[in-house]
Amino acid sequence: MPTARLSAATLALSTMAASALLVGCSGSVNVEKSEPKLSADKLATTVAEKLAATTGRPKPDITCPKDLVGKVGTKTRCELTADDGSTLGVTVTVSSVSGDKINFDIKADDTASPAKN
Repeated sequence: MPTARLSAATLALSTMAASALLVGCSGSVNVEKSEPKLSADKLATTVAEKLAATTGRPKPDITCPKDLVGKVGTKTRCELTADDGSTLGVTVTVSSVSGDKINFDIKADDTASPAKN
């Protein structure tokens, strides 16, 4: 019977997720519009920076498919991709909005998905 093993990158992703969950992670960004909105690219950059600061590891490769609207409770899903192609989901939730500043919490999934072949 074959034994499943985690790759080093998948293990690192799981460790990073666990670290982010234990420490907690949040961020905030100032935006300059009447309806606060953070672009998907800026969100991905901010999430990567916050995860790196929380875990003490280099900035991960993060992609976010859509802009984040500055309304409390709004959620979006981003994806962290490791060097070996394995991925980890990251949920971003708006916790508060003050004028043009969007504050949000970041929560990484508990487990990584293996690389797609």
